[in-house]
This record gives sequence, C-alpha cells and structure tokens, in this order.
Amino acid sequence: MNKRQTRLFAVISTAIAAVAFLGMTLDTHRQFPALTHSENITPAVTRGKDVWHENNCINCHTIFGEGAYYAPDLTKISQHRGAPYLTAFLKDPSKFYDEKRHRRLMPQPNLNDQEISDLIAFFDWVANVDNQGWPPRPILVTGSSIPGTTLTVAQQDASGPGRTTDHMPPGARPVSGSDDPIALGEALFGTATPVCNACHSIAPGVNLAGPTLAGIATRAQETIASPEYAGSADSVEAYIRESITKPSAYLHPGEMYSAGGTSFMPNNYAESLTDEQIDQLAAYLATFK
Repeated sequence: MNKRQTRLFAVISTAIAAVAFLGMTLDTHRQFPALTHSENITPAVTRGKDVWHENNCINCHTIFGEGAYYAPDLTKISQHRGAPYLTAFLKDPSKFYDEKRHRRLMPQPNLNDQEISDLIAFFDWVANVDNQGWPPRPILVTGSSIPGTTLTVAQQDASGPGRTTDHMPPGARPVSGSDDPIALGEALFGTATPVCNACHSIAPGVNLAGPTLAGIATRAQETIASPEYAGSADSVEAYIRESITKPSAYLHPGEMYSAGGTSFMPNNYAESLTDEQIDQLAAYLATFK
C-alpha cells in the first residue's frame, strides 16, 4: 500500500467501526424499556434506589456485577429471599449473622419502615430486569453455625441413603432421561426458582438463611407427633410437601426464620413448580434421615 491507500483504508475502517458502534448503541437504547421493564419503575422503586445510594450499599454489595464484591451480589436477592425475610433482616441484621460466628457483619442501616419498603421495591425491580445472564452466577456468601467453619454450597456433602459423597453440589449430577424421583428432586434442589440451596444447607449443623435440611426426615416425624404441630401432614413426605407449599403452616424455631407468624421462606413454590416436581423434591429430602 502507498500512503494514499493506507490513509483511505484507515478512514474507511474508522467510518465502518463508528457506524457499527452507533448502530449497536441505538439498538441497545431501543431495547432498554423492554429489558428493564421501565413501566414498573414506580415512585417506591425510585425512592429505594435513593436509599441504596444514600447508604452507600454498593461499597460492600453488588448489583448487575458492579460493586465492591465484599458482600453478596443482590441482583436477584428479592427472588432468593422474599419481602418478609428482607424486611426483618434490614430492621436488625445482627439477629441473622454476627462476625464471631459467621465471619461477617452487616452494619445496622437504621432504616425506617418506609425506607425498607422502598428498598425492597427497588430490589424487586432489579431482580426482574433482563440482564442477559450477567452476572453469570450470584455471589453467595454462606456461613456456618459451627464456629471456625464456612461452607460454600459447592462444598456441602450430598449424603443420605443412596446418595454419593463426592462433594458435587445438588443438581450437578446428570439426570437426563432419569425417571428416579429422588434424582430428579436432587436436581431441582439446585435449579428451582428460587433455588433451594441458596438458603438451605444439607450439611449437619450448617444453618444458612434457612435451617439445615440434614435430618429433616427425622425432625418431620418428631414435629408431626408433637402437640404444637397444627398442620395437616401425616407422613414425612406430606410434611415436606406442606413445608414447601405452605411454609407458614409450621414455623421452625428461631428469629431468623420467621416473624409475626409468617415464615421467611418464599411462598410461591406452589405456582413455580408442578405437583410432580414438588413430589420429587419431597422424595429427595425424605432421604435425609
């Protein structure tokens, strides 16, 4: 190439790149309303965003993959936890986690009821934004009730009758073509929405946002037989199914699991899962004696 051809090539290449960039930028802005569900940006959502910024939450937490990465990613937090849990947590985080036991400490935000409600509205809007799969996975910080130990979901032991102990997380084993309800339930434990293992451990003594499910079959029998139980279950599987579809039918002891007679566990599994899927989950969890 001579100088004239080189200059012409540079000019044309720059022009093509600029047109492509502008085209993609315009297309992105064209899709924003649909991707963000902008019609759902209510005054409460806007106020909640202001609470988020005024309290510098992003200095520790992350949304849409942006933030300090010091504390959990909150992009989908309203789907993983639900409003009752988030309300109680934001009122007094020290009831849920403390630095000595869990190696982490959420400061007291000192938010009033309106600010908490608005912040949850903001979280709910964020959770429903179509973020095109970003971040690729939520950043989970899990703690143990056993001093000096911390387990991630991927480190929990999938123990139980007929289960393997190779430290693969629930749902990681291939179940394609399987008609085994226990195997299908195990896969659902790691893939249901909200995902079960974001709140529940299957390792003994490891309580996360929800109580450990290790030994749930034995506890279910004891609960059904106790005079305090007011539910309708008459078997382990029925009790587990009731706990999934009607989590407030029996409240597990502990301030971090319920408040005002309402369980913090999401109550929409009866809508998000089929009856068959709930039976599969119950069959899987019933193996934990």
